[in-house]
Amino acid sequence: MTISYDDLVADARAHITEISPAELSPIGESGFILIDVREIDEWEAGIIPGARHVSRGTLEGQIARAVPNPDLPLVLYCAGGSRSALAAVTLATMGYRDVRSLKGGFAAWKSGGFAWELPGGLSADQRTRYARHISLPEVGETGQQRLLDSRVLIIGAGGLGSPSALYLAAGGVGTLGIVDFDRVDATNLGRQILHNLGRIGEKKVESARQTLTALNSDVKVEAHDMRLDASNVLELMSGYEVVIDGTDNFPTRYLVNDASIHLQKPVVHGSIFRFEGQVSVFDPRSGPCYRCLFRAPPPPELAPSCAEAGVLGVLPGVIGCLQATETLKLLLGVGKPLVGRILTYDALDQEFRTLKLKKDPQCPACSGALPTLVDYDESCAVPA
Repeated sequence: MTISYDDLVADARAHITEISPAELSPIGESGFILIDVREIDEWEAGIIPGARHVSRGTLEGQIARAVPNPDLPLVLYCAGGSRSALAAVTLATMGYRDVRSLKGGFAAWKSGGFAWELPGGLSADQRTRYARHISLPEVGETGQQRLLDSRVLIIGAGGLGSPSALYLAAGGVGTLGIVDFDRVDATNLGRQILHNLGRIGEKKVESARQTLTALNSDVKVEAHDMRLDASNVLELMSGYEVVIDGTDNFPTRYLVNDASIHLQKPVVHGSIFRFEGQVSVFDPRSGPCYRCLFRAPPPPELAPSCAEAGVLGVLPGVIGCLQATETLKLLLGVGKPLVGRILTYDALDQEFRTLKLKKDPQCPACSGALPTLVDYDESCAVPA
């Protein structure tokens, strides 16, 4: 004995509760969570405001991500009310305790003169490009849209800035500011993967722009061909949400730290030396700053530069990728950022260690009045 589709729908309606458009409106006062179970092309043609999209074909696998609490009251809708009735039976079987179907579906809602809208958010091409992000419940379409709306400043288009910028662009961070006043040199190419042989002699910020826009046309690259100093740091950093410190010198590192305290913006710190690197997040809103770790720059003779001491070419790739990871976490509000912790990496032993860092009550930058922005002696170099 076979059962027709109509019989199946009729049986479903006999076992669920249907709600009329008038009973559902006004939506904001109904207390229900709206779930649109139509296909994506139907969703893009118009939705009930506030609805979440979980297509009927993926409902069983995706509903727990959209609505993790089975006690919340749900209203499902489709085009005419049939698919949503079947979906309501499925969710009831899965343990959702208060599930209803919109009688007449979206067609009845529109014909009744109730408010509807075209959905914002991602295009079809963007859903394809960022599919692996979207499938993560911690990201989803909302999180991906958040990334596309985000603004990140990367200070330095060198060894650390290169992998950070590439992965943030690939992941869809919508605006990347790149600060660097240098030109591409042949000695850069062993580790600064934003650049190539054909761009030797070009400005690094322009080389970076070419690479990043070729990787992802969704990303706007704001090139700042300048030396960062006390006269421009506040204005520049104020236009971004997160700052990635990819510098290789003490003057800029301390300047960025002090400016972040003025602006209350997080800085994702990275540093490399020979075969070792470290990553941390200095967020003045909730944790220690760079001066809590190193109160003042050391004398230049005690801090040899990477040019003098050397650096393993792949090392900035590891550290820069970790900086990009911390940046994405901050933008999405997920996970536990490296605030109050330093992650160290030893490439020779292939070993990571996490060290705790507490706020220094005597810190000259974050434990009293706002620090004075100072341009330190440019002969200071990178710390070991």
